[in-house]
Amino acid sequence: MNIVVLGAGAWGTALAVSAASRDGDSRHVTLWARDVQQAQDMRARRENRRYLPDAALPPSMVIESGPLDHSSDFMARADLVVIGTPMSGLRGMLQALAGHAAPVVWLCKGFEAPRDGDSQTGLLGHEVRAQVAPDLKAGVLSGPSFAQEVARGQPTALVAASEHASVREALVSAFHSPSLRVYANDDIVGVEVGGAVKNVLAIATGLCDGLDLGLNARAALITRGLAEMTRLGLALGARAETFMGLSGLGDLVLTATGDLSRNRKVGQLLAQGLSLQQAVDSLGHVAEGVYSARTVVQRARGQGVDMPISEAVVALLEGRLLPGQAVAALMGRDPKEETR
Repeated sequence: MNIVVLGAGAWGTALAVSAASRDGDSRHVTLWARDVQQAQDMRARRENRRYLPDAALPPSMVIESGPLDHSSDFMARADLVVIGTPMSGLRGMLQALAGHAAPVVWLCKGFEAPRDGDSQTGLLGHEVRAQVAPDLKAGVLSGPSFAQEVARGQPTALVAASEHASVREALVSAFHSPSLRVYANDDIVGVEVGGAVKNVLAIATGLCDGLDLGLNARAALITRGLAEMTRLGLALGARAETFMGLSGLGDLVLTATGDLSRNRKVGQLLAQGLSLQQAVDSLGHVAEGVYSARTVVQRARGQGVDMPISEAVVALLEGRLLPGQAVAALMGRDPKEETR
């Protein structure tokens, strides 16, 4: 099986390493980097020093770079193409891949930021694909996963979501291994909503931890955050049970509590008094929750869905609330039934 991963960030690299590390396997893995110099460095050192240092690149993994062209040998041979860019790069990559014969999947999580002149408010990945490459057989690979742990071969479980059974089967065939379990799910809406909203909620839990509010508060935020996520997902056509799975509860728990979570770290740094720009600059990597929080809230408002935690995160990121005020706003809300 020929697997091509487009994007040599931390997660794309980790997944390529995982796929190329199976002993005695017929998989052929190519990792494409937009930056030619980065690709040259990875070939020479067999390491992605910029995004995933200390993770050795398997000898069998091929590193490509330069213009992305359907006629390239490695693209023409691909049985599966994986887009490893941030959400902001997904539209351009899908446009470049329109008409490609092999299944195409993406790893990014979030809502696309509204574009100038576009009347639609923030789209999920499958909605972007429907606009720019409707003929592609496509899907998403999501779930609770830190790149460093996947690259080290530590046990991980992911979910492969697509309306096409052939895409789900291709993802399972490509990445299921003794250290990485891949479960199939045809609810791509629910899987993508979970992956998008959990990043925003992780900022809130990071704020909670940074203010030393205690484990009770963290548990409350995670639980009520899951309720917010589920409400939005149902409004967009997802199934409720998806949010009790890997891309919902699983990814939320990991991102909201794990020390490797960039989104949680943003909340912690804001609690310490750093500005948003200082917090983001200190990470050195993208924290998708920062860029998708406003779009999550806008999409929820358009659906008439109440998301008070996400609203508070947006107010915090925009400087309309200080950390303590955001907590007070949430705790001062009127009582309500838990299931509403």
